[in-house]
Amino acid sequence: MAERSFKREVQDLKLGAGETFTGEGILAITKALLESGVGYVGGYQGAPISHLMDVLADAQDLLGELGVRYEANASEAAAAAMLAASVHYPIRGAVTFKGAVGVNVASDALANLASSGVTGGALVIVGEDYGEGSSIMQERSHAFAMKSQFWLLDPRPNLPSIVQAVKQGFELSEASNTPVMLMVRIRSCHVTGQFACADNQRPPLSVRDALSEPRRDFARVVLPPMSYQHERDKVENRWPAAERFITEQGLNEMFGPDTAPVGLVVQGGMYNGVIRALQRLGLADIEGRSAIPLYVLNVTYPLVKDEFLAFAKGKGELLVVEEGQPEFIEQGLAAMLHRAGSPVRLHGKGLFPMAGEYTGQIMLDGIAGFLKDTAPQLLPGQVIAPNAPPPEMPDLSQTVPIRPPGFCTGCPERPIFAAMKLVEQELGKHQITGDIGCHLFAALPPFEIGGSTMGYGLGPASNAAFDGGGARRAVSFIGDGGFWHNGLSSSIGNMVFNRSDSVAIVVDNYYSAATGGQDVLSSRAKNPSKATGNPISKALEGVGVKWVRQIDRTYDVGHMRDTIREALTTDYDGPKLIVASSECMLNRQRREKPLRAQAIREGRRVEAPRFGVDADICTGDHACIRLSGCPSLSLKVLDDPLRDDPVASIDQTCVGCGNCGEVADAAVLCPSFYRADLVHNPRPWERLLAGWRSRIITWLQARRARRVLDFGEVS
Repeated sequence: MAERSFKREVQDLKLGAGETFTGEGILAITKALLESGVGYVGGYQGAPISHLMDVLADAQDLLGELGVRYEANASEAAAAAMLAASVHYPIRGAVTFKGAVGVNVASDALANLASSGVTGGALVIVGEDYGEGSSIMQERSHAFAMKSQFWLLDPRPNLPSIVQAVKQGFELSEASNTPVMLMVRIRSCHVTGQFACADNQRPPLSVRDALSEPRRDFARVVLPPMSYQHERDKVENRWPAAERFITEQGLNEMFGPDTAPVGLVVQGGMYNGVIRALQRLGLADIEGRSAIPLYVLNVTYPLVKDEFLAFAKGKGELLVVEEGQPEFIEQGLAAMLHRAGSPVRLHGKGLFPMAGEYTGQIMLDGIAGFLKDTAPQLLPGQVIAPNAPPPEMPDLSQTVPIRPPGFCTGCPERPIFAAMKLVEQELGKHQITGDIGCHLFAALPPFEIGGSTMGYGLGPASNAAFDGGGARRAVSFIGDGGFWHNGLSSSIGNMVFNRSDSVAIVVDNYYSAATGGQDVLSSRAKNPSKATGNPISKALEGVGVKWVRQIDRTYDVGHMRDTIREALTTDYDGPKLIVASSECMLNRQRREKPLRAQAIREGRRVEAPRFGVDADICTGDHACIRLSGCPSLSLKVLDDPLRDDPVASIDQTCVGCGNCGEVADAAVLCPSFYRADLVHNPRPWERLLAGWRSRIITWLQARRARRVLDFGEVS
C-alpha cells in the first residue's frame, strides 16, 4: 500500500473540454499525458515524483479504458528500456523517475535510446529534487542531457505551463526524433492551481495494436557502423529540427519591455523565485508584469543561439539565473556571445553562489546586486541598498539540537541495529556498509552502524573489497526495495560468484517503504494487479546462497542478536544471508488505525498495548535510549531533590511495538519497563474489576501518605 491514495483525485482525470482541473502538479502531469494520447507509461518511484507512480497505479482502470499500458518497473533502467517501444512505432510513451539518481541508474538504456532516436514521442519525466528538498547526492540531470543529447525541458512552475510542457515535449520529440526529458522540481510537483482541460485521447496506435504488425529497422540498432550515423544524424538533422520547433512554437518565453540596458536569463523552474525577488525590489507587480526583460528558458537544452542573441541585442549586461553547478547554461551562452563578437557582458555565478539551492533571500541579494552594479537607475528610490548586510540572525546551533532523520516510532528496523550493536559489544567493531533506504538511518546516532552507501541495491557489493576474509567478517545491509531493484544480481549474485565469506542482512519490511510504501515482489499483502508473496529467501536459494536464516519477527532482539552472532562466527566460509522480516510500522498503522477507530466507534472491545517506564525503578542510566533511539522514548525530570538525573519516559506516540522492553531484556539493562493494555469499550465485568482496583490502590496510597505524615517514613 502506498503512503497516499489518489482514488478520489483520479476521478478528476476524467474531466473533458470546457471543464477546469484543480489540484497538484503531479496530477496535472498525469492529466496532460492522457490528453496527449500517450500509449504507455511506466517508471520507478522516488521523491519528488513518487506520487506520480501512485496516481498511475490508482488510475489503472481509466488507463485501461483508454488503451494505455501501465507498468510499475523494477528499476529506472527497466523504465528507460521500456521506451524502446517508441523507437520503431509511432506510439507516445512516458516514464518517470527520481532526478539525477534515476538518470544514473538508467544511463545505459537512455544513451542507447538517444543514439537510435525515436519514431513516436518519448518523454522522460525527471523529478529533480536539487537543494534543500533532496535526499540524494547533489547533481543535475542537465549533464546527461548534454552528453547524450536529450532535449531538456524545465517549465515555469504553474499548472498551465507544466501541462503545456508535457504536450510540447511529445511534439518536440516527434519533430526531432529525439527523446525529451521533462524536469519537474519538487515545488512544481506539489504546487496547486488550475488549468483548462481538454478531452483525453486514445493513442492512435496502441501497444496492443502494434503487436499485430511488428516492425524493425536495423538502421536504428546501436551497432557500428550505424552508431556513427546516429551521431551525424543528431548533429545534422535532429538538433536543427529541435531548434526550429522550439523557436516556431515559442517554447521559451520573453517577458518585460522590449528595450532596456539589462536583462535576466532564467531557468523556467526558477521563474517564480525571480518574479518574487523583482516584486520585493518594486520591479514587478503581483500578476508578474516585469520592468526588467526576462528570457525564460522552458527548454534549457538545447540553447537556441539566434533566439538568445536577439534577446541580448541592445543590452549591455545580462544576468543568468542558473541553480546548481557546473554552470552549463552560463558557459553555453557565454560561448554564443563570444563567437558572435557581442559586447554584452554576462554575469551569473559570483553574484549567485556556485552551489546550493537558490532560496528567496539568495535570489533577492543576487538580482539586487546585479542591478545596483549595472543599472542603479532602475531601482526605485525607496528600495533599501541591495548590498546592505542582511539583518543578523541569532545563532541557534549551540542551543537547539540538530534533528537528523531517523527511524519512525515502532520501526521494525531499529531492533535489528540494536542487536548488531550488542553483537559488536561482544565481538568487536566490524566493517559495515549500508544501502539506499530507511535502514541507512542506522549510520546516525544512536547506532552509528554503516559508513557508506554506493547506490540502490549495492550495499553488499560495496563491501566486495573486504570479502576475502580477515580478522572479522564484513557485514552489509540491504533493504527489500533495493534487493529487488538491483541487489539480487549486482550484490547477492556477486557474493555467490566470488565465494564471499561476508554477511549480508536483508531488511524486509514488506514494502518499498523509503519511496512511499509501494508493494514489491516480496510484499505479503494481496495486490490485485501485481504478483506479491515471493519470498526473498527463495530468491537467495535460487541464485546459490546455501546459508540463509529467515527471521519473521525482528522485535525479538535476543533472537536477532543470536542469529547475527551465528553468522559472524560460523565455520561456513560462503556468503551468509539473514532475511530480517517485519512489517513497516508506518504502513501497518496506516492500515490498522482506521480499522481500530471504526471498531471503537461501533462500540466493540479493542485492546491497545502501551509501554511505560516505572520512574521508581529506572536508574537513569539511559542505556535503553542508546540502544533504541525510539522517538517515543524521552527523558523526564523527577520532582525529587535526591534524584538530579532525569529518568527514561515513554510518551503518547508509543505504538506498542515492545522494542524498548525487548532491548532492555536482551541487553540485561533493567526491569523498569512495563506493558499496560488500554481497553476501549470494556465489558461490564472489566469495568467492575477496574473500579475495585482503583479503590484498593486509592486506599493504599492514602495509607502510605498517612504513614509518611505520622512517622516520616514508609515501611
